Amino acid sequence: MMHRHFEEELDQIRATILAMAGLVERCLEEVTRALTSGDRTLAQSVIDTDDAIDAYEVKIDRLATEFMVRHQPTAADLRFVVAAIKLGPELERVGDNAVNIAQRVLDLAGTKPVKPLIDLPRMLHLARAMVSDGITAYVERDSMAAREIIGRDDEVDQLYLQLFRELITFMIEDPRTITRAIDLIFIARFAERIADQATNICEEVVYLVEGTPIRHQPLEVGDEKARARSEE
Repeated sequence: MMHRHFEEELDQIRATILAMAGLVERCLEEVTRALTSGDRTLAQSVIDTDDAIDAYEVKIDRLATEFMVRHQPTAADLRFVVAAIKLGPELERVGDNAVNIAQRVLDLAGTKPVKPLIDLPRMLHLARAMVSDGITAYVERDSMAAREIIGRDDEVDQLYLQLFRELITFMIEDPRTITRAIDLIFIARFAERIADQATNICEEVVYLVEGTPIRHQPLEVGDEKARARSEE
């Protein structure tokens, strides 16, 4: 009976994280569409979803804390629950950045584009995929997939720097674009942060599976440790 309750509560934590992640992913998809279409209603919908995302974070923290008190898990199960507690805030921050982007979309709605919106939507698509795949890696306890996702962050960073340089050039050449260009720079920055938060999620997955923290380490160091364990 105790084992059944143990598994049911783990499943509830897992299901709540998936529900929260699904809502966050929907916000990222909607804010990307709002950006490219200038849809104020869609942008406002993302902003209005923030409270529901916050409520999920609180629920995950409560479920995980109660689980640890009741069952005092060890080893992999303990790491799974600790990771859940850390994933909630990361997903909540992703939601916050989606809201930040939506607010900038409202500012830009009805204005003339500074430049064609190609790279910004690409950044958001890449960041959203990182979040989605990171959560899948968590549920499936797949550290190799998590490591691959972490490597994608470089592409988002490169796009951010490219956009930043381009928009600075636009502002220098035509001061009338300054306000709109700054909004776009902020959107790019928020997208880059979302990718960073997805990276944090994946680092927790590696810790969950391998028991080795890799934050603040070069990815190659963690890869060498993983290979060494596999050869033992």
